[in-house]
Amino acid sequence: MRFFFYMQEGREPAHIHVESGGGEAKFWLAPVALAFNRGYADHELRRIESVIAEHLEELLSGWNSVHNR
Repeated sequence: MRFFFYMQEGREPAHIHVESGGGEAKFWLAPVALAFNRGYADHELRRIESVIAEHLEELLSGWNSVHNR
């Protein structure tokens, strides 16, 4: 899985994009919630959400750093 931010999305609430194996999803970070999904099965989304929750502090810090907050 590849987790990433887009630089130009700083006006939206904090979120992370995820891609792998033809799937793409976007998760809000505060609180962690699915924003959209294309191609992931429910069990894959649960796994992604778990990874996000495990690294939430780091992801929020990265979002804030990238978007100068």
